Amino acid sequence: MDPYKHRPSSAFNSPFWTTNSGTPVWNNDSSLTVGIRGPVLLEDYHLVEKLANFERERIPERVVHARGASAKGFFEVTHDISHLTCADFLRAPGVQTPVIVRFSTVIHERGSPETLRDPRGFAVKFYTREGNFDLVGNNFPVFFIRDAIKFPDVIHAFKPNPKSHIQEYWRIFDFLSYHPESLHTFAFFFDDIGIPQDYRHMEGFGVHTFTLINKAGKTQYVKFHWKPTCGVKSLLEDEAIRVGGSNHSHATKDLYDSIAAGNYPEWKLFIQIMDPVHEDRFDFDPLDVTKTWPEDILPLQPVGRLVLNKNIDNFFAENEQLAFSPSMIVPGIYFSNDKMLQTRIFAYADTQRHRIGPNYLQLPVNAPKCAHHNNHYDGYMNFMHRDEEVDYFPSRFDSVRHAEKFPIPNDILSGRRVKCVIEKENNFKQTGERYRSFAPDRQERFINRWIVALSDPRVTNEILSIWISYLSQADTSLGQKIASRLSVRPNI
Repeated sequence: MDPYKHRPSSAFNSPFWTTNSGTPVWNNDSSLTVGIRGPVLLEDYHLVEKLANFERERIPERVVHARGASAKGFFEVTHDISHLTCADFLRAPGVQTPVIVRFSTVIHERGSPETLRDPRGFAVKFYTREGNFDLVGNNFPVFFIRDAIKFPDVIHAFKPNPKSHIQEYWRIFDFLSYHPESLHTFAFFFDDIGIPQDYRHMEGFGVHTFTLINKAGKTQYVKFHWKPTCGVKSLLEDEAIRVGGSNHSHATKDLYDSIAAGNYPEWKLFIQIMDPVHEDRFDFDPLDVTKTWPEDILPLQPVGRLVLNKNIDNFFAENEQLAFSPSMIVPGIYFSNDKMLQTRIFAYADTQRHRIGPNYLQLPVNAPKCAHHNNHYDGYMNFMHRDEEVDYFPSRFDSVRHAEKFPIPNDILSGRRVKCVIEKENNFKQTGERYRSFAPDRQERFINRWIVALSDPRVTNEILSIWISYLSQADTSLGQKIASRLSVRPNI
């Protein structure tokens, strides 16, 4: 018998019950007792193992993006961008790469309704020939803050009150009143798209600015956009109440049922490109995660298509244990100096090591599908079979070598150590432009959502005046309308 033949997999199930160690179980209905009515014996190891395993079935849920659903499929290049990047999976039209995608809500718990007003996560793991690339984004192109030192604070503000465990707008508006840059994200949050109809009908964005590098070492800033081929659809408040009241997992069910029926969700991938030498031409900082890039100046360029054509086999293994991190990049794609991105590079991988374990990248759903090798050994739940005698580098007894060199950005960095806000804040212009692009009925719904939120009885006059000021600086009529309905005098 080959002891390594039967790797852990349901494909090797025996036709009868066993313990985890493979010992046959001849009775899985009754505990071992002294007599028919006697006390239960601790020596009933199967009983003890069954209960102990059940008590440990749950791993810590994600602090954010706890509620989610996943599906598998492929990404196919449709347009040549090899002049922009040397990334192997983008090398030519027709190239396909297997992917797994996880959609999620951001703030609420794992079992929360999928009809709550909340940003949605849109994370794609590309299993490329040069390792995994994780594009970890949202359905909004911007975020509430621009410096990740405030990330724990903004999440705490959006999370339920730690005393009552109730989400309250006064906490959100109190904290973000110190961060006027958040107004732009509220222009998406309180818009109709704040509650997507389901995961198939929502856009996705890489949010951050990344860098593309071609073979010659030329760099370009890049933003990623996912556009659903079936269009963007949202739920209005009464629809969300009706849908959520009948099925709190409606978006997960819709995704699963659509794929099972052969109605495969599809998105087109577009990019915006900016030459780094041109970043000072704009009245905002292109690396500021609270800003979008104007599409009339930096148009969307098509790259490929994402198709989800296979449901996951097991929710826990391929959704709960599925782990993403913006640190997972491949040759030809690099980071930028976006402050939020720079910190997420560390934080996302670190939270997975806490949540799942230091060897989370050995789990099949997270492991690369290409050959890989390093000397990262041992640790909790390490199940990789290794028989090497050399676990250091370099060695004359091991032929492993460095990989072929690939280009990375080589710009020269200089400056003093500082803790400060960026120079080009420009916190209100893009919010006003977005509001004025809405049709009148959409503007009215947007205003009404602000009215409801700002009517929280614990929103003080001071906080209310601050937000009226911010809204007025974005668009005078917007601020005036909200102030009038709340009986507040605008103070710009």
